[in-house]
Amino acid sequence: MSMLNNTRLLNAVSSVSLVALILLCTVWELWLAPLRPGGSMLVLKVVPLLFALFGILRGKRYTYQWMSMLILLYFTEGTVRATSDSGLSQQLAIAETFLTVTFFVSAIYYARATRAAQPRRPA
Repeated sequence: MSMLNNTRLLNAVSSVSLVALILLCTVWELWLAPLRPGGSMLVLKVVPLLFALFGILRGKRYTYQWMSMLILLYFTEGTVRATSDSGLSQQLAIAETFLTVTFFVSAIYYARATRAAQPRRPA
């Protein structure tokens, strides 16, 4: 697989997992299993993801770099709620954890694949 195809695949996987995570968090906190009946202000957790969305879709390396760190907060929430919640909320938390791991791995490899070639130092 060529480097260009590899970066396109990594960009596609990152983009799809990020969009899916935004949708999951939105419907989770508004309709499916909100903390309070009628919706929760916890839906605002999608705002940082929205800030990153266009940078990820456009393949901006800098966005991939900072998002690979930010996504760890969502991973933490997913794992905590997967072990502490029950029922539908627990299943949604497991899905969130899966999406964050998918995004993290693809983002790290994308950032690595798109780094500028470093000149070699003489030994």
